[in-house]
Amino acid sequence: MTNSNQDSKLLLTKEEMKQYGYKIIDHIVAHFETQDSKKPVALATREEMDSLLAEGIPEHPQPPYEVLDFVMNHIIPNSNIVTHPKSFSFVPGPSNYISVMADTIATGFNIFSGGWASSPAAAELEIVTMNWLLEMFGFPKKAGGGIFTSGGSMANLTALVTARRLKCGSDFSKATIYLSDQAHSSNIKAIKVIGFKKEQIRIIPTDLEFKIAINKLKNSIARDRLEGLQPFCIIASAGTTNTGTVDPLEEIASICETENLWFHIDGAYGGAAILSEKGKKLLKGIEKADSLTVDPHKWFFQPYEMGCLLVKNHNWLSHTFTEKPEYLRDIEGNESEINFYDHGIQLTRRFRALKLYMSLKTFGLESFKKAITYAIDSTEKTEEHLRQSKLWEITSPATLAIINFRYNPIDQHLSETQLDQINQSISKKIIDSRDALLVTTLLNDQVVIRMCLINPRTTFEDITTTLKQCEGYAEEILLELIPQ
Repeated sequence: MTNSNQDSKLLLTKEEMKQYGYKIIDHIVAHFETQDSKKPVALATREEMDSLLAEGIPEHPQPPYEVLDFVMNHIIPNSNIVTHPKSFSFVPGPSNYISVMADTIATGFNIFSGGWASSPAAAELEIVTMNWLLEMFGFPKKAGGGIFTSGGSMANLTALVTARRLKCGSDFSKATIYLSDQAHSSNIKAIKVIGFKKEQIRIIPTDLEFKIAINKLKNSIARDRLEGLQPFCIIASAGTTNTGTVDPLEEIASICETENLWFHIDGAYGGAAILSEKGKKLLKGIEKADSLTVDPHKWFFQPYEMGCLLVKNHNWLSHTFTEKPEYLRDIEGNESEINFYDHGIQLTRRFRALKLYMSLKTFGLESFKKAITYAIDSTEKTEEHLRQSKLWEITSPATLAIINFRYNPIDQHLSETQLDQINQSISKKIIDSRDALLVTTLLNDQVVIRMCLINPRTTFEDITTTLKQCEGYAEEILLELIPQ
């Protein structure tokens, strides 16, 4: 490659751009083809990363291929492979190649997706794909609307800012908001960001199935009203991160209607399960929400970052977020030409809709339905496998492709402290091996192992071989803990 990268215009020649691009595409394709044979876990300390990557500002140019090779040899290998079939923890990110290329197009053409005047096609495509999602979730297509965001955290924040304006106006000093002890932490963060104090937040305990306790919710609302406070919003979970649990959506909807409360559903994880028959039954009542968060970069198989907020009335967003600075006065357009910077917090927005559009067009919705159904069925099969073993105990059954269990052999009489120690150690050993990403969570004050199986490329053999490996580690740990 020539030294054209030294040019102050930051340009490469046509041939240089093509060859550089082909090289990167080759790397990405190789990743998709070989990722299953790699180890999904990256382990490194801050000191190790500093010694490898820390450097001063590069004042002078370096050959482009040297920079690319350094990235591919030292940066990419030191990142977890969240698309790996043995990436079982948190919420995996099993994206697809079409969407990756769509992101490349959106970034390569650097399309500004904030306003209609900047890109009518980008704005229209966001309307089109938003309408697809409104239809999937039973929201009104004519009045309803939404916005693509960086993720569920920003979608939840956008929803709560909107709810606060519509239900509380400018004075929310006496407002109270309700969510369960299993609700995602992004909701608490959003509540704090928009100015609510700790004493305005009601964390409602969950029942034995980890669903919000309806009677305790009703009691809390009644108590707050008697004390002269202003209940204004209930946040329900449609697929909690810990257990995949869905709160009783229809009962909560009824409470919200009776009490005149905003009904927000955080379906960032589980919302996409509506495309399966089993998921649709669990999510009954989701269409009754005033606002709904879903994350296409989770179970709609899109690359990061892509969250989404749906609302029953698109005017709720525009009336909450529209500002009229002088420099935008010439590009407002008519009411049908939506400026999405008026529907959320961001003014500058990337063209997120393109990847969902292209992947749905390419694979078809039926393929997405099959992938989601496969994940739910695989998790139920895993539960059945675990229940047939004398070594494992189910602590939370398969729900929306999440299952929790712990090592608790029936021929051993182990204390809760010992069980916690063993299960934590199993997770540490499997991660240290880098063969699978499998971490613990806490349920009912017990350390348990959690599997999230939304990756359609995860086979049952991937699951059983990992469990077998865990059993081997458990035997080693038991020998250390209880010498024979």
